[in-house]
Amino acid sequence: MEILDERIITKAIVENFSKDFLDYTDCDVAIAGAGPSGAVAAYYLAKSGIKVIIYERKLSPGGGMWGGGMMFPYIVVQTEGKGILDEFDISYNEYQPGYYVASSIEATSTILSKCTKAGAKIFNTISIEDVVIRENDEIEGFVLSWSATGIAKLHVDPLVIKSKIVVDATGHDCEVCKIVCRKIGNKLNTSTGTVIGEKPMWADVAEKHVEDNTKEIYPNLFVTGMAANAVYGAPRMGPIFGGMLLSGKRVAELIIEKLK
Repeated sequence: MEILDERIITKAIVENFSKDFLDYTDCDVAIAGAGPSGAVAAYYLAKSGIKVIIYERKLSPGGGMWGGGMMFPYIVVQTEGKGILDEFDISYNEYQPGYYVASSIEATSTILSKCTKAGAKIFNTISIEDVVIRENDEIEGFVLSWSATGIAKLHVDPLVIKSKIVVDATGHDCEVCKIVCRKIGNKLNTSTGTVIGEKPMWADVAEKHVEDNTKEIYPNLFVTGMAANAVYGAPRMGPIFGGMLLSGKRVAELIIEKLK
């Protein structure tokens, strides 16, 4: 076995990360959150030739889907969302008519793998601290910081990337939308102009609304997945993920149309 030089290992990691990070300081679409909706959106965007990056604040991309229902590693997808499981080649069984059960581990890992192989880039342990807005009041990018910086409460200035479109896929917290409200006022495309907040669990209603709530909520800011329901005041849905997957595909379609 050849002698390994730790300096070469270090250089390989730093040079490759730096190259990718600098390359994505300008991109077409920047997504906050690598949960199922964000990853599915990135997959379809990348397949369409769009330069897309996801920033995930946690060490492990994938959002809450890893845990299935209460850490039982299985998820349910209804008939409408089954086509995405088929497209991603995720195995499942039909528990009852209209209820399809898949391994949360296989589903999450497969979606992330397909997403990156399609050409999307994922950077983990990076948080969205702010958005970039210019005179036209349109969002033009994200302000980034290491997640560990925030956890340690260190006063460290962030860095900035520019993007034509940004997506809030941060789940229940809808963090980007809250930043926009806090920084520029209540100007979101909701009945109140604010983040209304999610209602209690009602899977049937939540699943029916999540695609409809997937839209451009502020100039150049789109919302998808559970963040979409939370912003518009719809219920949460729990460990059924068909709507989340369809929402990711829907936001990609809307963005592709806008970028044309």
